[in-house]
Amino acid sequence: MRARTRLAVGAVGALTMAGLLTGCGDAGSSGTDAPEQGASGAGCAPVAGEQLVVLDDDKKLQNTDNIIPAVNAKVANPQLLAALDKVSAALDTPKLIALNKAVDVDRKTPKSAAEEFAASTGLTTGIAKGPGGPIVVGAGNFSESQTLAELYSIALTAAGYQVKVQQIGNRELYEPSLEKGEIQVVPEYAATMAEFLNTKANGKDATPVSSPELGKTVSALKSEGDKAGLTFGTPSAAQDQNAFAVTKAFADKYALKTLSDLAAKCSGKETVLAGPPECPQRPKCQAGLVEVYDFKAGSFSSLDAGGPQTKNALKTGTASVGLVFSSDGALATG
Repeated sequence: MRARTRLAVGAVGALTMAGLLTGCGDAGSSGTDAPEQGASGAGCAPVAGEQLVVLDDDKKLQNTDNIIPAVNAKVANPQLLAALDKVSAALDTPKLIALNKAVDVDRKTPKSAAEEFAASTGLTTGIAKGPGGPIVVGAGNFSESQTLAELYSIALTAAGYQVKVQQIGNRELYEPSLEKGEIQVVPEYAATMAEFLNTKANGKDATPVSSPELGKTVSALKSEGDKAGLTFGTPSAAQDQNAFAVTKAFADKYALKTLSDLAAKCSGKETVLAGPPECPQRPKCQAGLVEVYDFKAGSFSSLDAGGPQTKNALKTGTASVGLVFSSDGALATG
């Protein structure tokens, strides 16, 4: 669904796996390695099942990656921002999961999924007309971004703009185009974009500015955006961020609802954590689970970042818990 990852400090928006440290085998490898931190106790052996559920991040390991419209400041008039904010108001994470399911599982186009959502939610009701004119909405190179861009197009068309949706690629490509005004609007992720602008301006080792608290993240994002000539609308309740999933059968067997439950009941030798090769070193993946939750898996299975390999390992009972993305359409299927 997406070609990006949020495993670095502050969820830095690297968009491909190629530049990331591996340390546990090649990307896509299926080797299972013992993690650096030792695990004592029995742990929780994997339990196969078709339905995946996300364990609640009750101690706020992840930063707030809420969907938020990013706009070139030169076109950011009140009517345009109000139209984009209608999209934010209509979205929450379950609805975003359903949109992703429509595209990634049910194989609808992003445009048709967006049109059905807009019709069912009355998205364009009450949108005021703006000054009009051409607007290019950029989209990243993954289906969720494309669907969000189509929703923005519907809202902006209702506001009187002549809208074109253009798929541009990863953030390294589309963010400079947004600054230059070659595109005027793009759907973004609050923490990831805040860190992207932060490291772009201050270097790759800049102190992170995003936070598990949405207000702090958005404040930092807007401050960084001001320096780059970018304006941001209202964040939606919908989030797409790192999450840890288990099968429903696993959660039921071990009575798990939260990551604290996982740490308390499943730290031990039988527990297999699955994720991308760099997960053991990343503070938003295994290293963070150890630091924040004192969760110690018995072994680590080097697979992919929220992709089919990790989800298949969970469903077939070869992994106990795995890194996914919180808006994955697979979470709506059972």
